[in-house]
Amino acid sequence: MRNLLLALLLAYGESQEAAAESLSTLQLKEEKAKPDANGAVLKADDNVERTEDEEKEDRAAQSLLNKLIRSNLVDTTNQVEVLQRDPNSPLYSVKSFEELHLKPQLLQGVYAMGFNRPSKIQENALPMMLAEPSPQNLIAQSQSGTGKTAAFVLAMLSRVEPGNKYPQCLCLSPTYELALQTGKVIEQMGKFYPELKLAYAVRGNKLERGQKISEQIVIGTPGTVLDWCSKLKFIDPKKIKVFVLDEADVMIATQGHQDQSIRIQRMLPRDCQMLLFSATFEDSVWKFAQKVVPDPNIIKLKREEETLDTIKQYYVLCNSRDEKFRALCNIYGAITIAQAMVFCHTRKTAGWLAAELSKEGHQVALLSGEMMVEQRAAVIERFREGKEKVLVTTNVCARGIDVEQVSVVINFDLPVDKDGNPDNETYLHRIGRTGRFGKRGLAINMVDSKHSMNILNRIQEHFSKKINRLDTDDLDEIEKITN
Repeated sequence: MRNLLLALLLAYGESQEAAAESLSTLQLKEEKAKPDANGAVLKADDNVERTEDEEKEDRAAQSLLNKLIRSNLVDTTNQVEVLQRDPNSPLYSVKSFEELHLKPQLLQGVYAMGFNRPSKIQENALPMMLAEPSPQNLIAQSQSGTGKTAAFVLAMLSRVEPGNKYPQCLCLSPTYELALQTGKVIEQMGKFYPELKLAYAVRGNKLERGQKISEQIVIGTPGTVLDWCSKLKFIDPKKIKVFVLDEADVMIATQGHQDQSIRIQRMLPRDCQMLLFSATFEDSVWKFAQKVVPDPNIIKLKREEETLDTIKQYYVLCNSRDEKFRALCNIYGAITIAQAMVFCHTRKTAGWLAAELSKEGHQVALLSGEMMVEQRAAVIERFREGKEKVLVTTNVCARGIDVEQVSVVINFDLPVDKDGNPDNETYLHRIGRTGRFGKRGLAINMVDSKHSMNILNRIQEHFSKKINRLDTDDLDEIEKITN
């Protein structure tokens, strides 16, 4: 299988030009590992049982590492359901950005990013968020790839006064990576506002006590933002006009973030615009959203739109890890693939698989949760640029990493929660890395035991979607799945 990755062709064109910009403008340092009671430094090791906090940390770290890779694409398929707080409101949906009567600098920034027309969620959300003289609060269900980041960035930039040198817009992200990616969108869309500045309230960004923030927009993680607003007094929360809470479902899965977010929201003025976005609307997310967004308008994906019908799903029956590897090789040897993402349950398995592929002489990138942010950003950028054609990763990338060229997702291990039950939400996000924007995608699941077969069956039941078996020893059958 020496020519395994020769089949990995860039079938869908080159990566977006904007994505090639350097990520080095923000040098964020990870906190050093803390010593245990005996003075030994603790490191992430898959030989040790992963704790619930580690699981939550990986779950949260998904967010930008899904978003760092995608830019400027709008979704044209998701149908949305709009519930306006005031049914008599004259708010409407728009089919063009000109209808929004944006400031010329902002409209120029939108077009400079490559947006030609609003996505489905933007059509309905932007008129609410930009309504004058009273912008509306909003709770919106929106998966990656729907243009929601650009939507709330547009809302912030519409309200900000670049001449006023203090924070006016505040955006909470569950991870520093997502904060960085959102900041890049703000810089791109707001580049015709030379006075506009950003501050990153994230771990590792140290400021002097008593220092006042002069940047107009602050993006950060809940713990650091709370410190900046309360203990350190870097931000006057009473001057905030727009409060955005992104990836709310990840936020509430991360220890402490939910309470911190609520404490921040309670410091804000009553007329502050509240915007919350979540990929899913489970009961826990709804309860959280209702605590932080008073009198909201609501945008929901219709239930049938929550799965991607453009993705063909298969499973491969194996008896061991080595058999799964051979099946993976057979798949790549039989079909033409642009770029692929391979998901593993543990860092140890991901490291082993990446090493095995590398031994074959293949271009493989490895991404896992213990890597520093600079390392993660570099890996993602190389993958996005096509320098590596396969990305092997843990759940750290289940959300958001969207490369237009990704045509195959392999679940080397099926996603399960800490109790061993199927993690349907993560499964949806994993396979959602392929079949983007109307293109056909392919998701292949490796099953190696009765337990994993049971997990797969429960996933099928949850999504009411049959997943067919694939015989990877039959090259003709493999070829048919791409037709």
